[in-house]
Amino acid sequence: MGHPTRTRVGIVGAGPAGLLLARLLHLTGIDCVILERRDRTYVERRQRAGILEQSTVDALRSAGAADRLEREGTPHDGVELRFARRSLRLDFPSLTGGRRVWLYAQTELVKDLIALQQKEGPPLLFEARALAVEGNDGDRPLIRYAHAGREHTLVCDWVVGCDGYHGVTRHGMPEGVLRTYERGHPYSWFGILADAPPAYEELIYAHSERGFALASMRSAHVSRLYLQVPNGTDPEQWSDERVWNELDARLATRGGRRLHRGPITSKAVLPMRSSVTEPMAHGRIFLAGDAAHIVPPTGAKGLNLAAADAMVLGRAFAHLGATGSTELLDAYSDTCLRRVWRAEHFSNLMTSMLHLSPDQSEFDTRLQLSQLERLATSPHAAAELAANYAGLPVGGDAGGGGA
Repeated sequence: MGHPTRTRVGIVGAGPAGLLLARLLHLTGIDCVILERRDRTYVERRQRAGILEQSTVDALRSAGAADRLEREGTPHDGVELRFARRSLRLDFPSLTGGRRVWLYAQTELVKDLIALQQKEGPPLLFEARALAVEGNDGDRPLIRYAHAGREHTLVCDWVVGCDGYHGVTRHGMPEGVLRTYERGHPYSWFGILADAPPAYEELIYAHSERGFALASMRSAHVSRLYLQVPNGTDPEQWSDERVWNELDARLATRGGRRLHRGPITSKAVLPMRSSVTEPMAHGRIFLAGDAAHIVPPTGAKGLNLAAADAMVLGRAFAHLGATGSTELLDAYSDTCLRRVWRAEHFSNLMTSMLHLSPDQSEFDTRLQLSQLERLATSPHAAAELAANYAGLPVGGDAGGGGA
């Protein structure tokens, strides 16, 4: 493949946002180029999220990118919350008017989109490291990038940075244009993958006196599980037996069954933080996915926010192509930020409701239990949480109340 020097839309980063956007642009006849600094193997093996909202699945179907998802993905009609050794199941379809979520690992989604891109779509260059995005204030921004030992220039009409929080796109914005709002969290997630069949058919979120735990899965034979741990925890200091014992203790309910145990194939500690950068656009440069926002994983929103950004941009570019109007592109940041802040609120609410802070008092714990009890006794509260978890329609009202 030669090195493209000109394109309508230059995309930095081949994560879900960049790949889905490229697919949507291709289907509307808008040319683009994706530059990804990592190699294909690395990109396809990055362990990330596994829950897809209804809107994300609908977008993938419309883009012709859901064939394997339909065969191998698992629809989930609810989640279970555990607290005070009891359980509460939230039934999403009955609480949201039919919406549900799907379990399909981000690694598999990325593989599907890359395969389509390589087969049908515009250029995707791996090991192409963006060095700088220049011309932010002009009508011909360009991306300087290194590939195959040489430096190249890609001139664009528009640039979309999907290259993460530390990417060159957001850091190349003129000084004073962006403002970032951030919050750290005083605990991390200790995540494992295990060759063990999931003990439950749906996700289990557990509040316990020992800390938070989450039971998820990657397939019928692989479990994905998490424990709340102090920041700075070394996963190698935890034996497999200690991990399984702690998971069973935190997930325990009266009369409940224990997890299926098996070899743990991966251990990692994941720091948690929240971040929103405003605005998500300047001139002809747009930010999407982690380049613009990061959410704690408790609400399962990171991947879905990235997909929503791509959907909003895809519609805006299609509108530009059909009408010549930049109206929707101009509104991109405001449109996305309404949804982003809703997701941040929900994710932080789920996090604070289920985790124990290092300095937590008995009073704080009783407040958490009261909030969980309200979900068990108030259809309105349960419906709010279910609506936010299953995901508000992209383009719909993203400004609703808290869960």
